[in-house]
Amino acid sequence: MNLPSVTQQQTRRHFFQDCGVGVGSIALANLLAQESTAAKQVGPLTPRDGHFKAKAKNVIFLFMAGGPSQLELFDDKPKLKELDGQLAPDSFFPKEKSFAFIGKGAKLLGSARKFKRHGPGGAQVSELLPNIAGISKDLCFLKGMTTDVFNHGPAKLFMNTGFQVPGRPAMGSWVTYGLGSESRDLPGFVVLQSGPRGPRAGNSLWASGFLPTSYQGVPFRGTGDPILNLTSPKGINAQSQADFFDVVGKLNQERLQKTGDPEISTRLNAYEMAYRMQTSVPELTDFSDEPQHILDMYGPDVQNRGSYAYNCLLARRMAERDVRFIQLYHMGWDQHFTLPKQLPGQCRDTDQPSAALIKDLKQRGLLEDTLVVWGGEFGRTSYCQGTLSRDNYGRDHHPRCFSLWMAGGGVRPGLTYGSTDEFCYNVTENPVHVHDLHATILHQLGIDHEKLTYFFQGRHFRLTDVHGHVVRDVLA
Repeated sequence: MNLPSVTQQQTRRHFFQDCGVGVGSIALANLLAQESTAAKQVGPLTPRDGHFKAKAKNVIFLFMAGGPSQLELFDDKPKLKELDGQLAPDSFFPKEKSFAFIGKGAKLLGSARKFKRHGPGGAQVSELLPNIAGISKDLCFLKGMTTDVFNHGPAKLFMNTGFQVPGRPAMGSWVTYGLGSESRDLPGFVVLQSGPRGPRAGNSLWASGFLPTSYQGVPFRGTGDPILNLTSPKGINAQSQADFFDVVGKLNQERLQKTGDPEISTRLNAYEMAYRMQTSVPELTDFSDEPQHILDMYGPDVQNRGSYAYNCLLARRMAERDVRFIQLYHMGWDQHFTLPKQLPGQCRDTDQPSAALIKDLKQRGLLEDTLVVWGGEFGRTSYCQGTLSRDNYGRDHHPRCFSLWMAGGGVRPGLTYGSTDEFCYNVTENPVHVHDLHATILHQLGIDHEKLTYFFQGRHFRLTDVHGHVVRDVLA
């Protein structure tokens, strides 16, 4: 893959700047340009071809932080309902590999939710997700997902970076490193958040790791200015700002030619992007041009900045503007207790907007080359946590099997792939590991996951490390 040579360099200045920047600098250091206002240049996010023809050109990852319960949403288990309240088998708690916070003595917990089969693949979708059920013909359900990690922070890192310890580049960073971005006026990798707080593991989930900071995700905020330090200070007009950027740009260019420091290239292009975003971001976040029937489709929260519905519509608008990788984090799916009260609220917040996003992309002809992924970091146990009463119970973390769905971007619609045993404890058919998911996403973008590498600390790293296989059975 032909990448700009400047991005291959690592310097002491790059290391210290990456580790020591402030919040404002992080915001600026990741806003990158593909084209100079004066002359066309090759920059970190200049669009590049992949290893082969792509089926998708961008990704929207709807990340349900906390681990949604597949047993209440996508994987109905009649046998588990039949044995509800009985002690879980001892085999569920192996001594050699404990991955749950509760042990022997826990009781089996059947779901109280009603399920129906939908679409040509007979996808199981519960009553909690009527809108998702309504678009199931467009979705590809992976019911045999599996991961290596069972606690939230490490599991989120594993799903987003391919490694359970901070320091590795996020998937969006790998994608923009490999392909650049088609968007001239917006970042190539954008992060949106909704819910009660930020996700565990924080901004390491969208950090560029050992890649140059050009490829770090840019968070859009739900309150105040969408991006910090984007508004010009009082007394600074457009001309004086342009003059400043011109002088600083020339100084940075001169220094870059002398040192070859990749962070100077980042800074050089960042000023131009930030200047253009002062116009592009307000236009992007202004929904006044959206027809009322589109706003209604996303639901009543769509006008509330920072809500999941708002972020879904914003993601569609970003996809229209060729943002390469858009990640939505929606927090609050960690239901160890009071699952009967909490889960319906989470579903109300996300069901209609998620379905609206798919329908909206489809009717605009964007779904064909936009890959949408919905899922969390792991699943939930088939046994109960807490007192087994009407309101006070929940499920523990379960890494061995969980459900996820994808749409668009060249995946097979209406397919249910993989299955679990009668307790939803193990995958029994067509397992898909997190590394396999990453390999498949990259493949749909035209990237061979084994060839997209970065040399660091004496060896070549990649998103899938030394693992991963493309799940060709789910590809159209």
